[in-house]
Amino acid sequence: MSAENTGLLLFAHGARDPNWALPFEAVLRRVREQAPGITVALSFLEFMAPTLIDAGDALAAAGCTHVAIVPLFLGTGGHVRKDLPLLIDALRSTHPHVTWTLQTSIGEAPGVIEAMAAAALRATASAHTP
Repeated sequence: MSAENTGLLLFAHGARDPNWALPFEAVLRRVREQAPGITVALSFLEFMAPTLIDAGDALAAAGCTHVAIVPLFLGTGGHVRKDLPLLIDALRSTHPHVTWTLQTSIGEAPGVIEAMAAAALRATASAHTP
């Protein structure tokens, strides 16, 4: 699999407040900076655009034949276990030439857990600063 036909589909929940998306947009920018050969898109379950289907359609139209779907959720709850598989099935039906691979929720990745623990510990250090 070459980078030219590889896509990365970041999937977040969405919210009515547009500022909620800022950290996810920052992740999108960082991925693009670190892996310019990979086509990447950010999508949302609700309230924000694009949807997973729209972003998946765009990746397929861009020529991606292998797409990793990364839920930007702290854990694998109902949306990831129930809603997301239905959306992926729809993408598979619409784009059977594309391999859609669901990855583990980002919050369950060891590096993310470590980063959250480190950030929490930094908060205790700043609590002691006068």
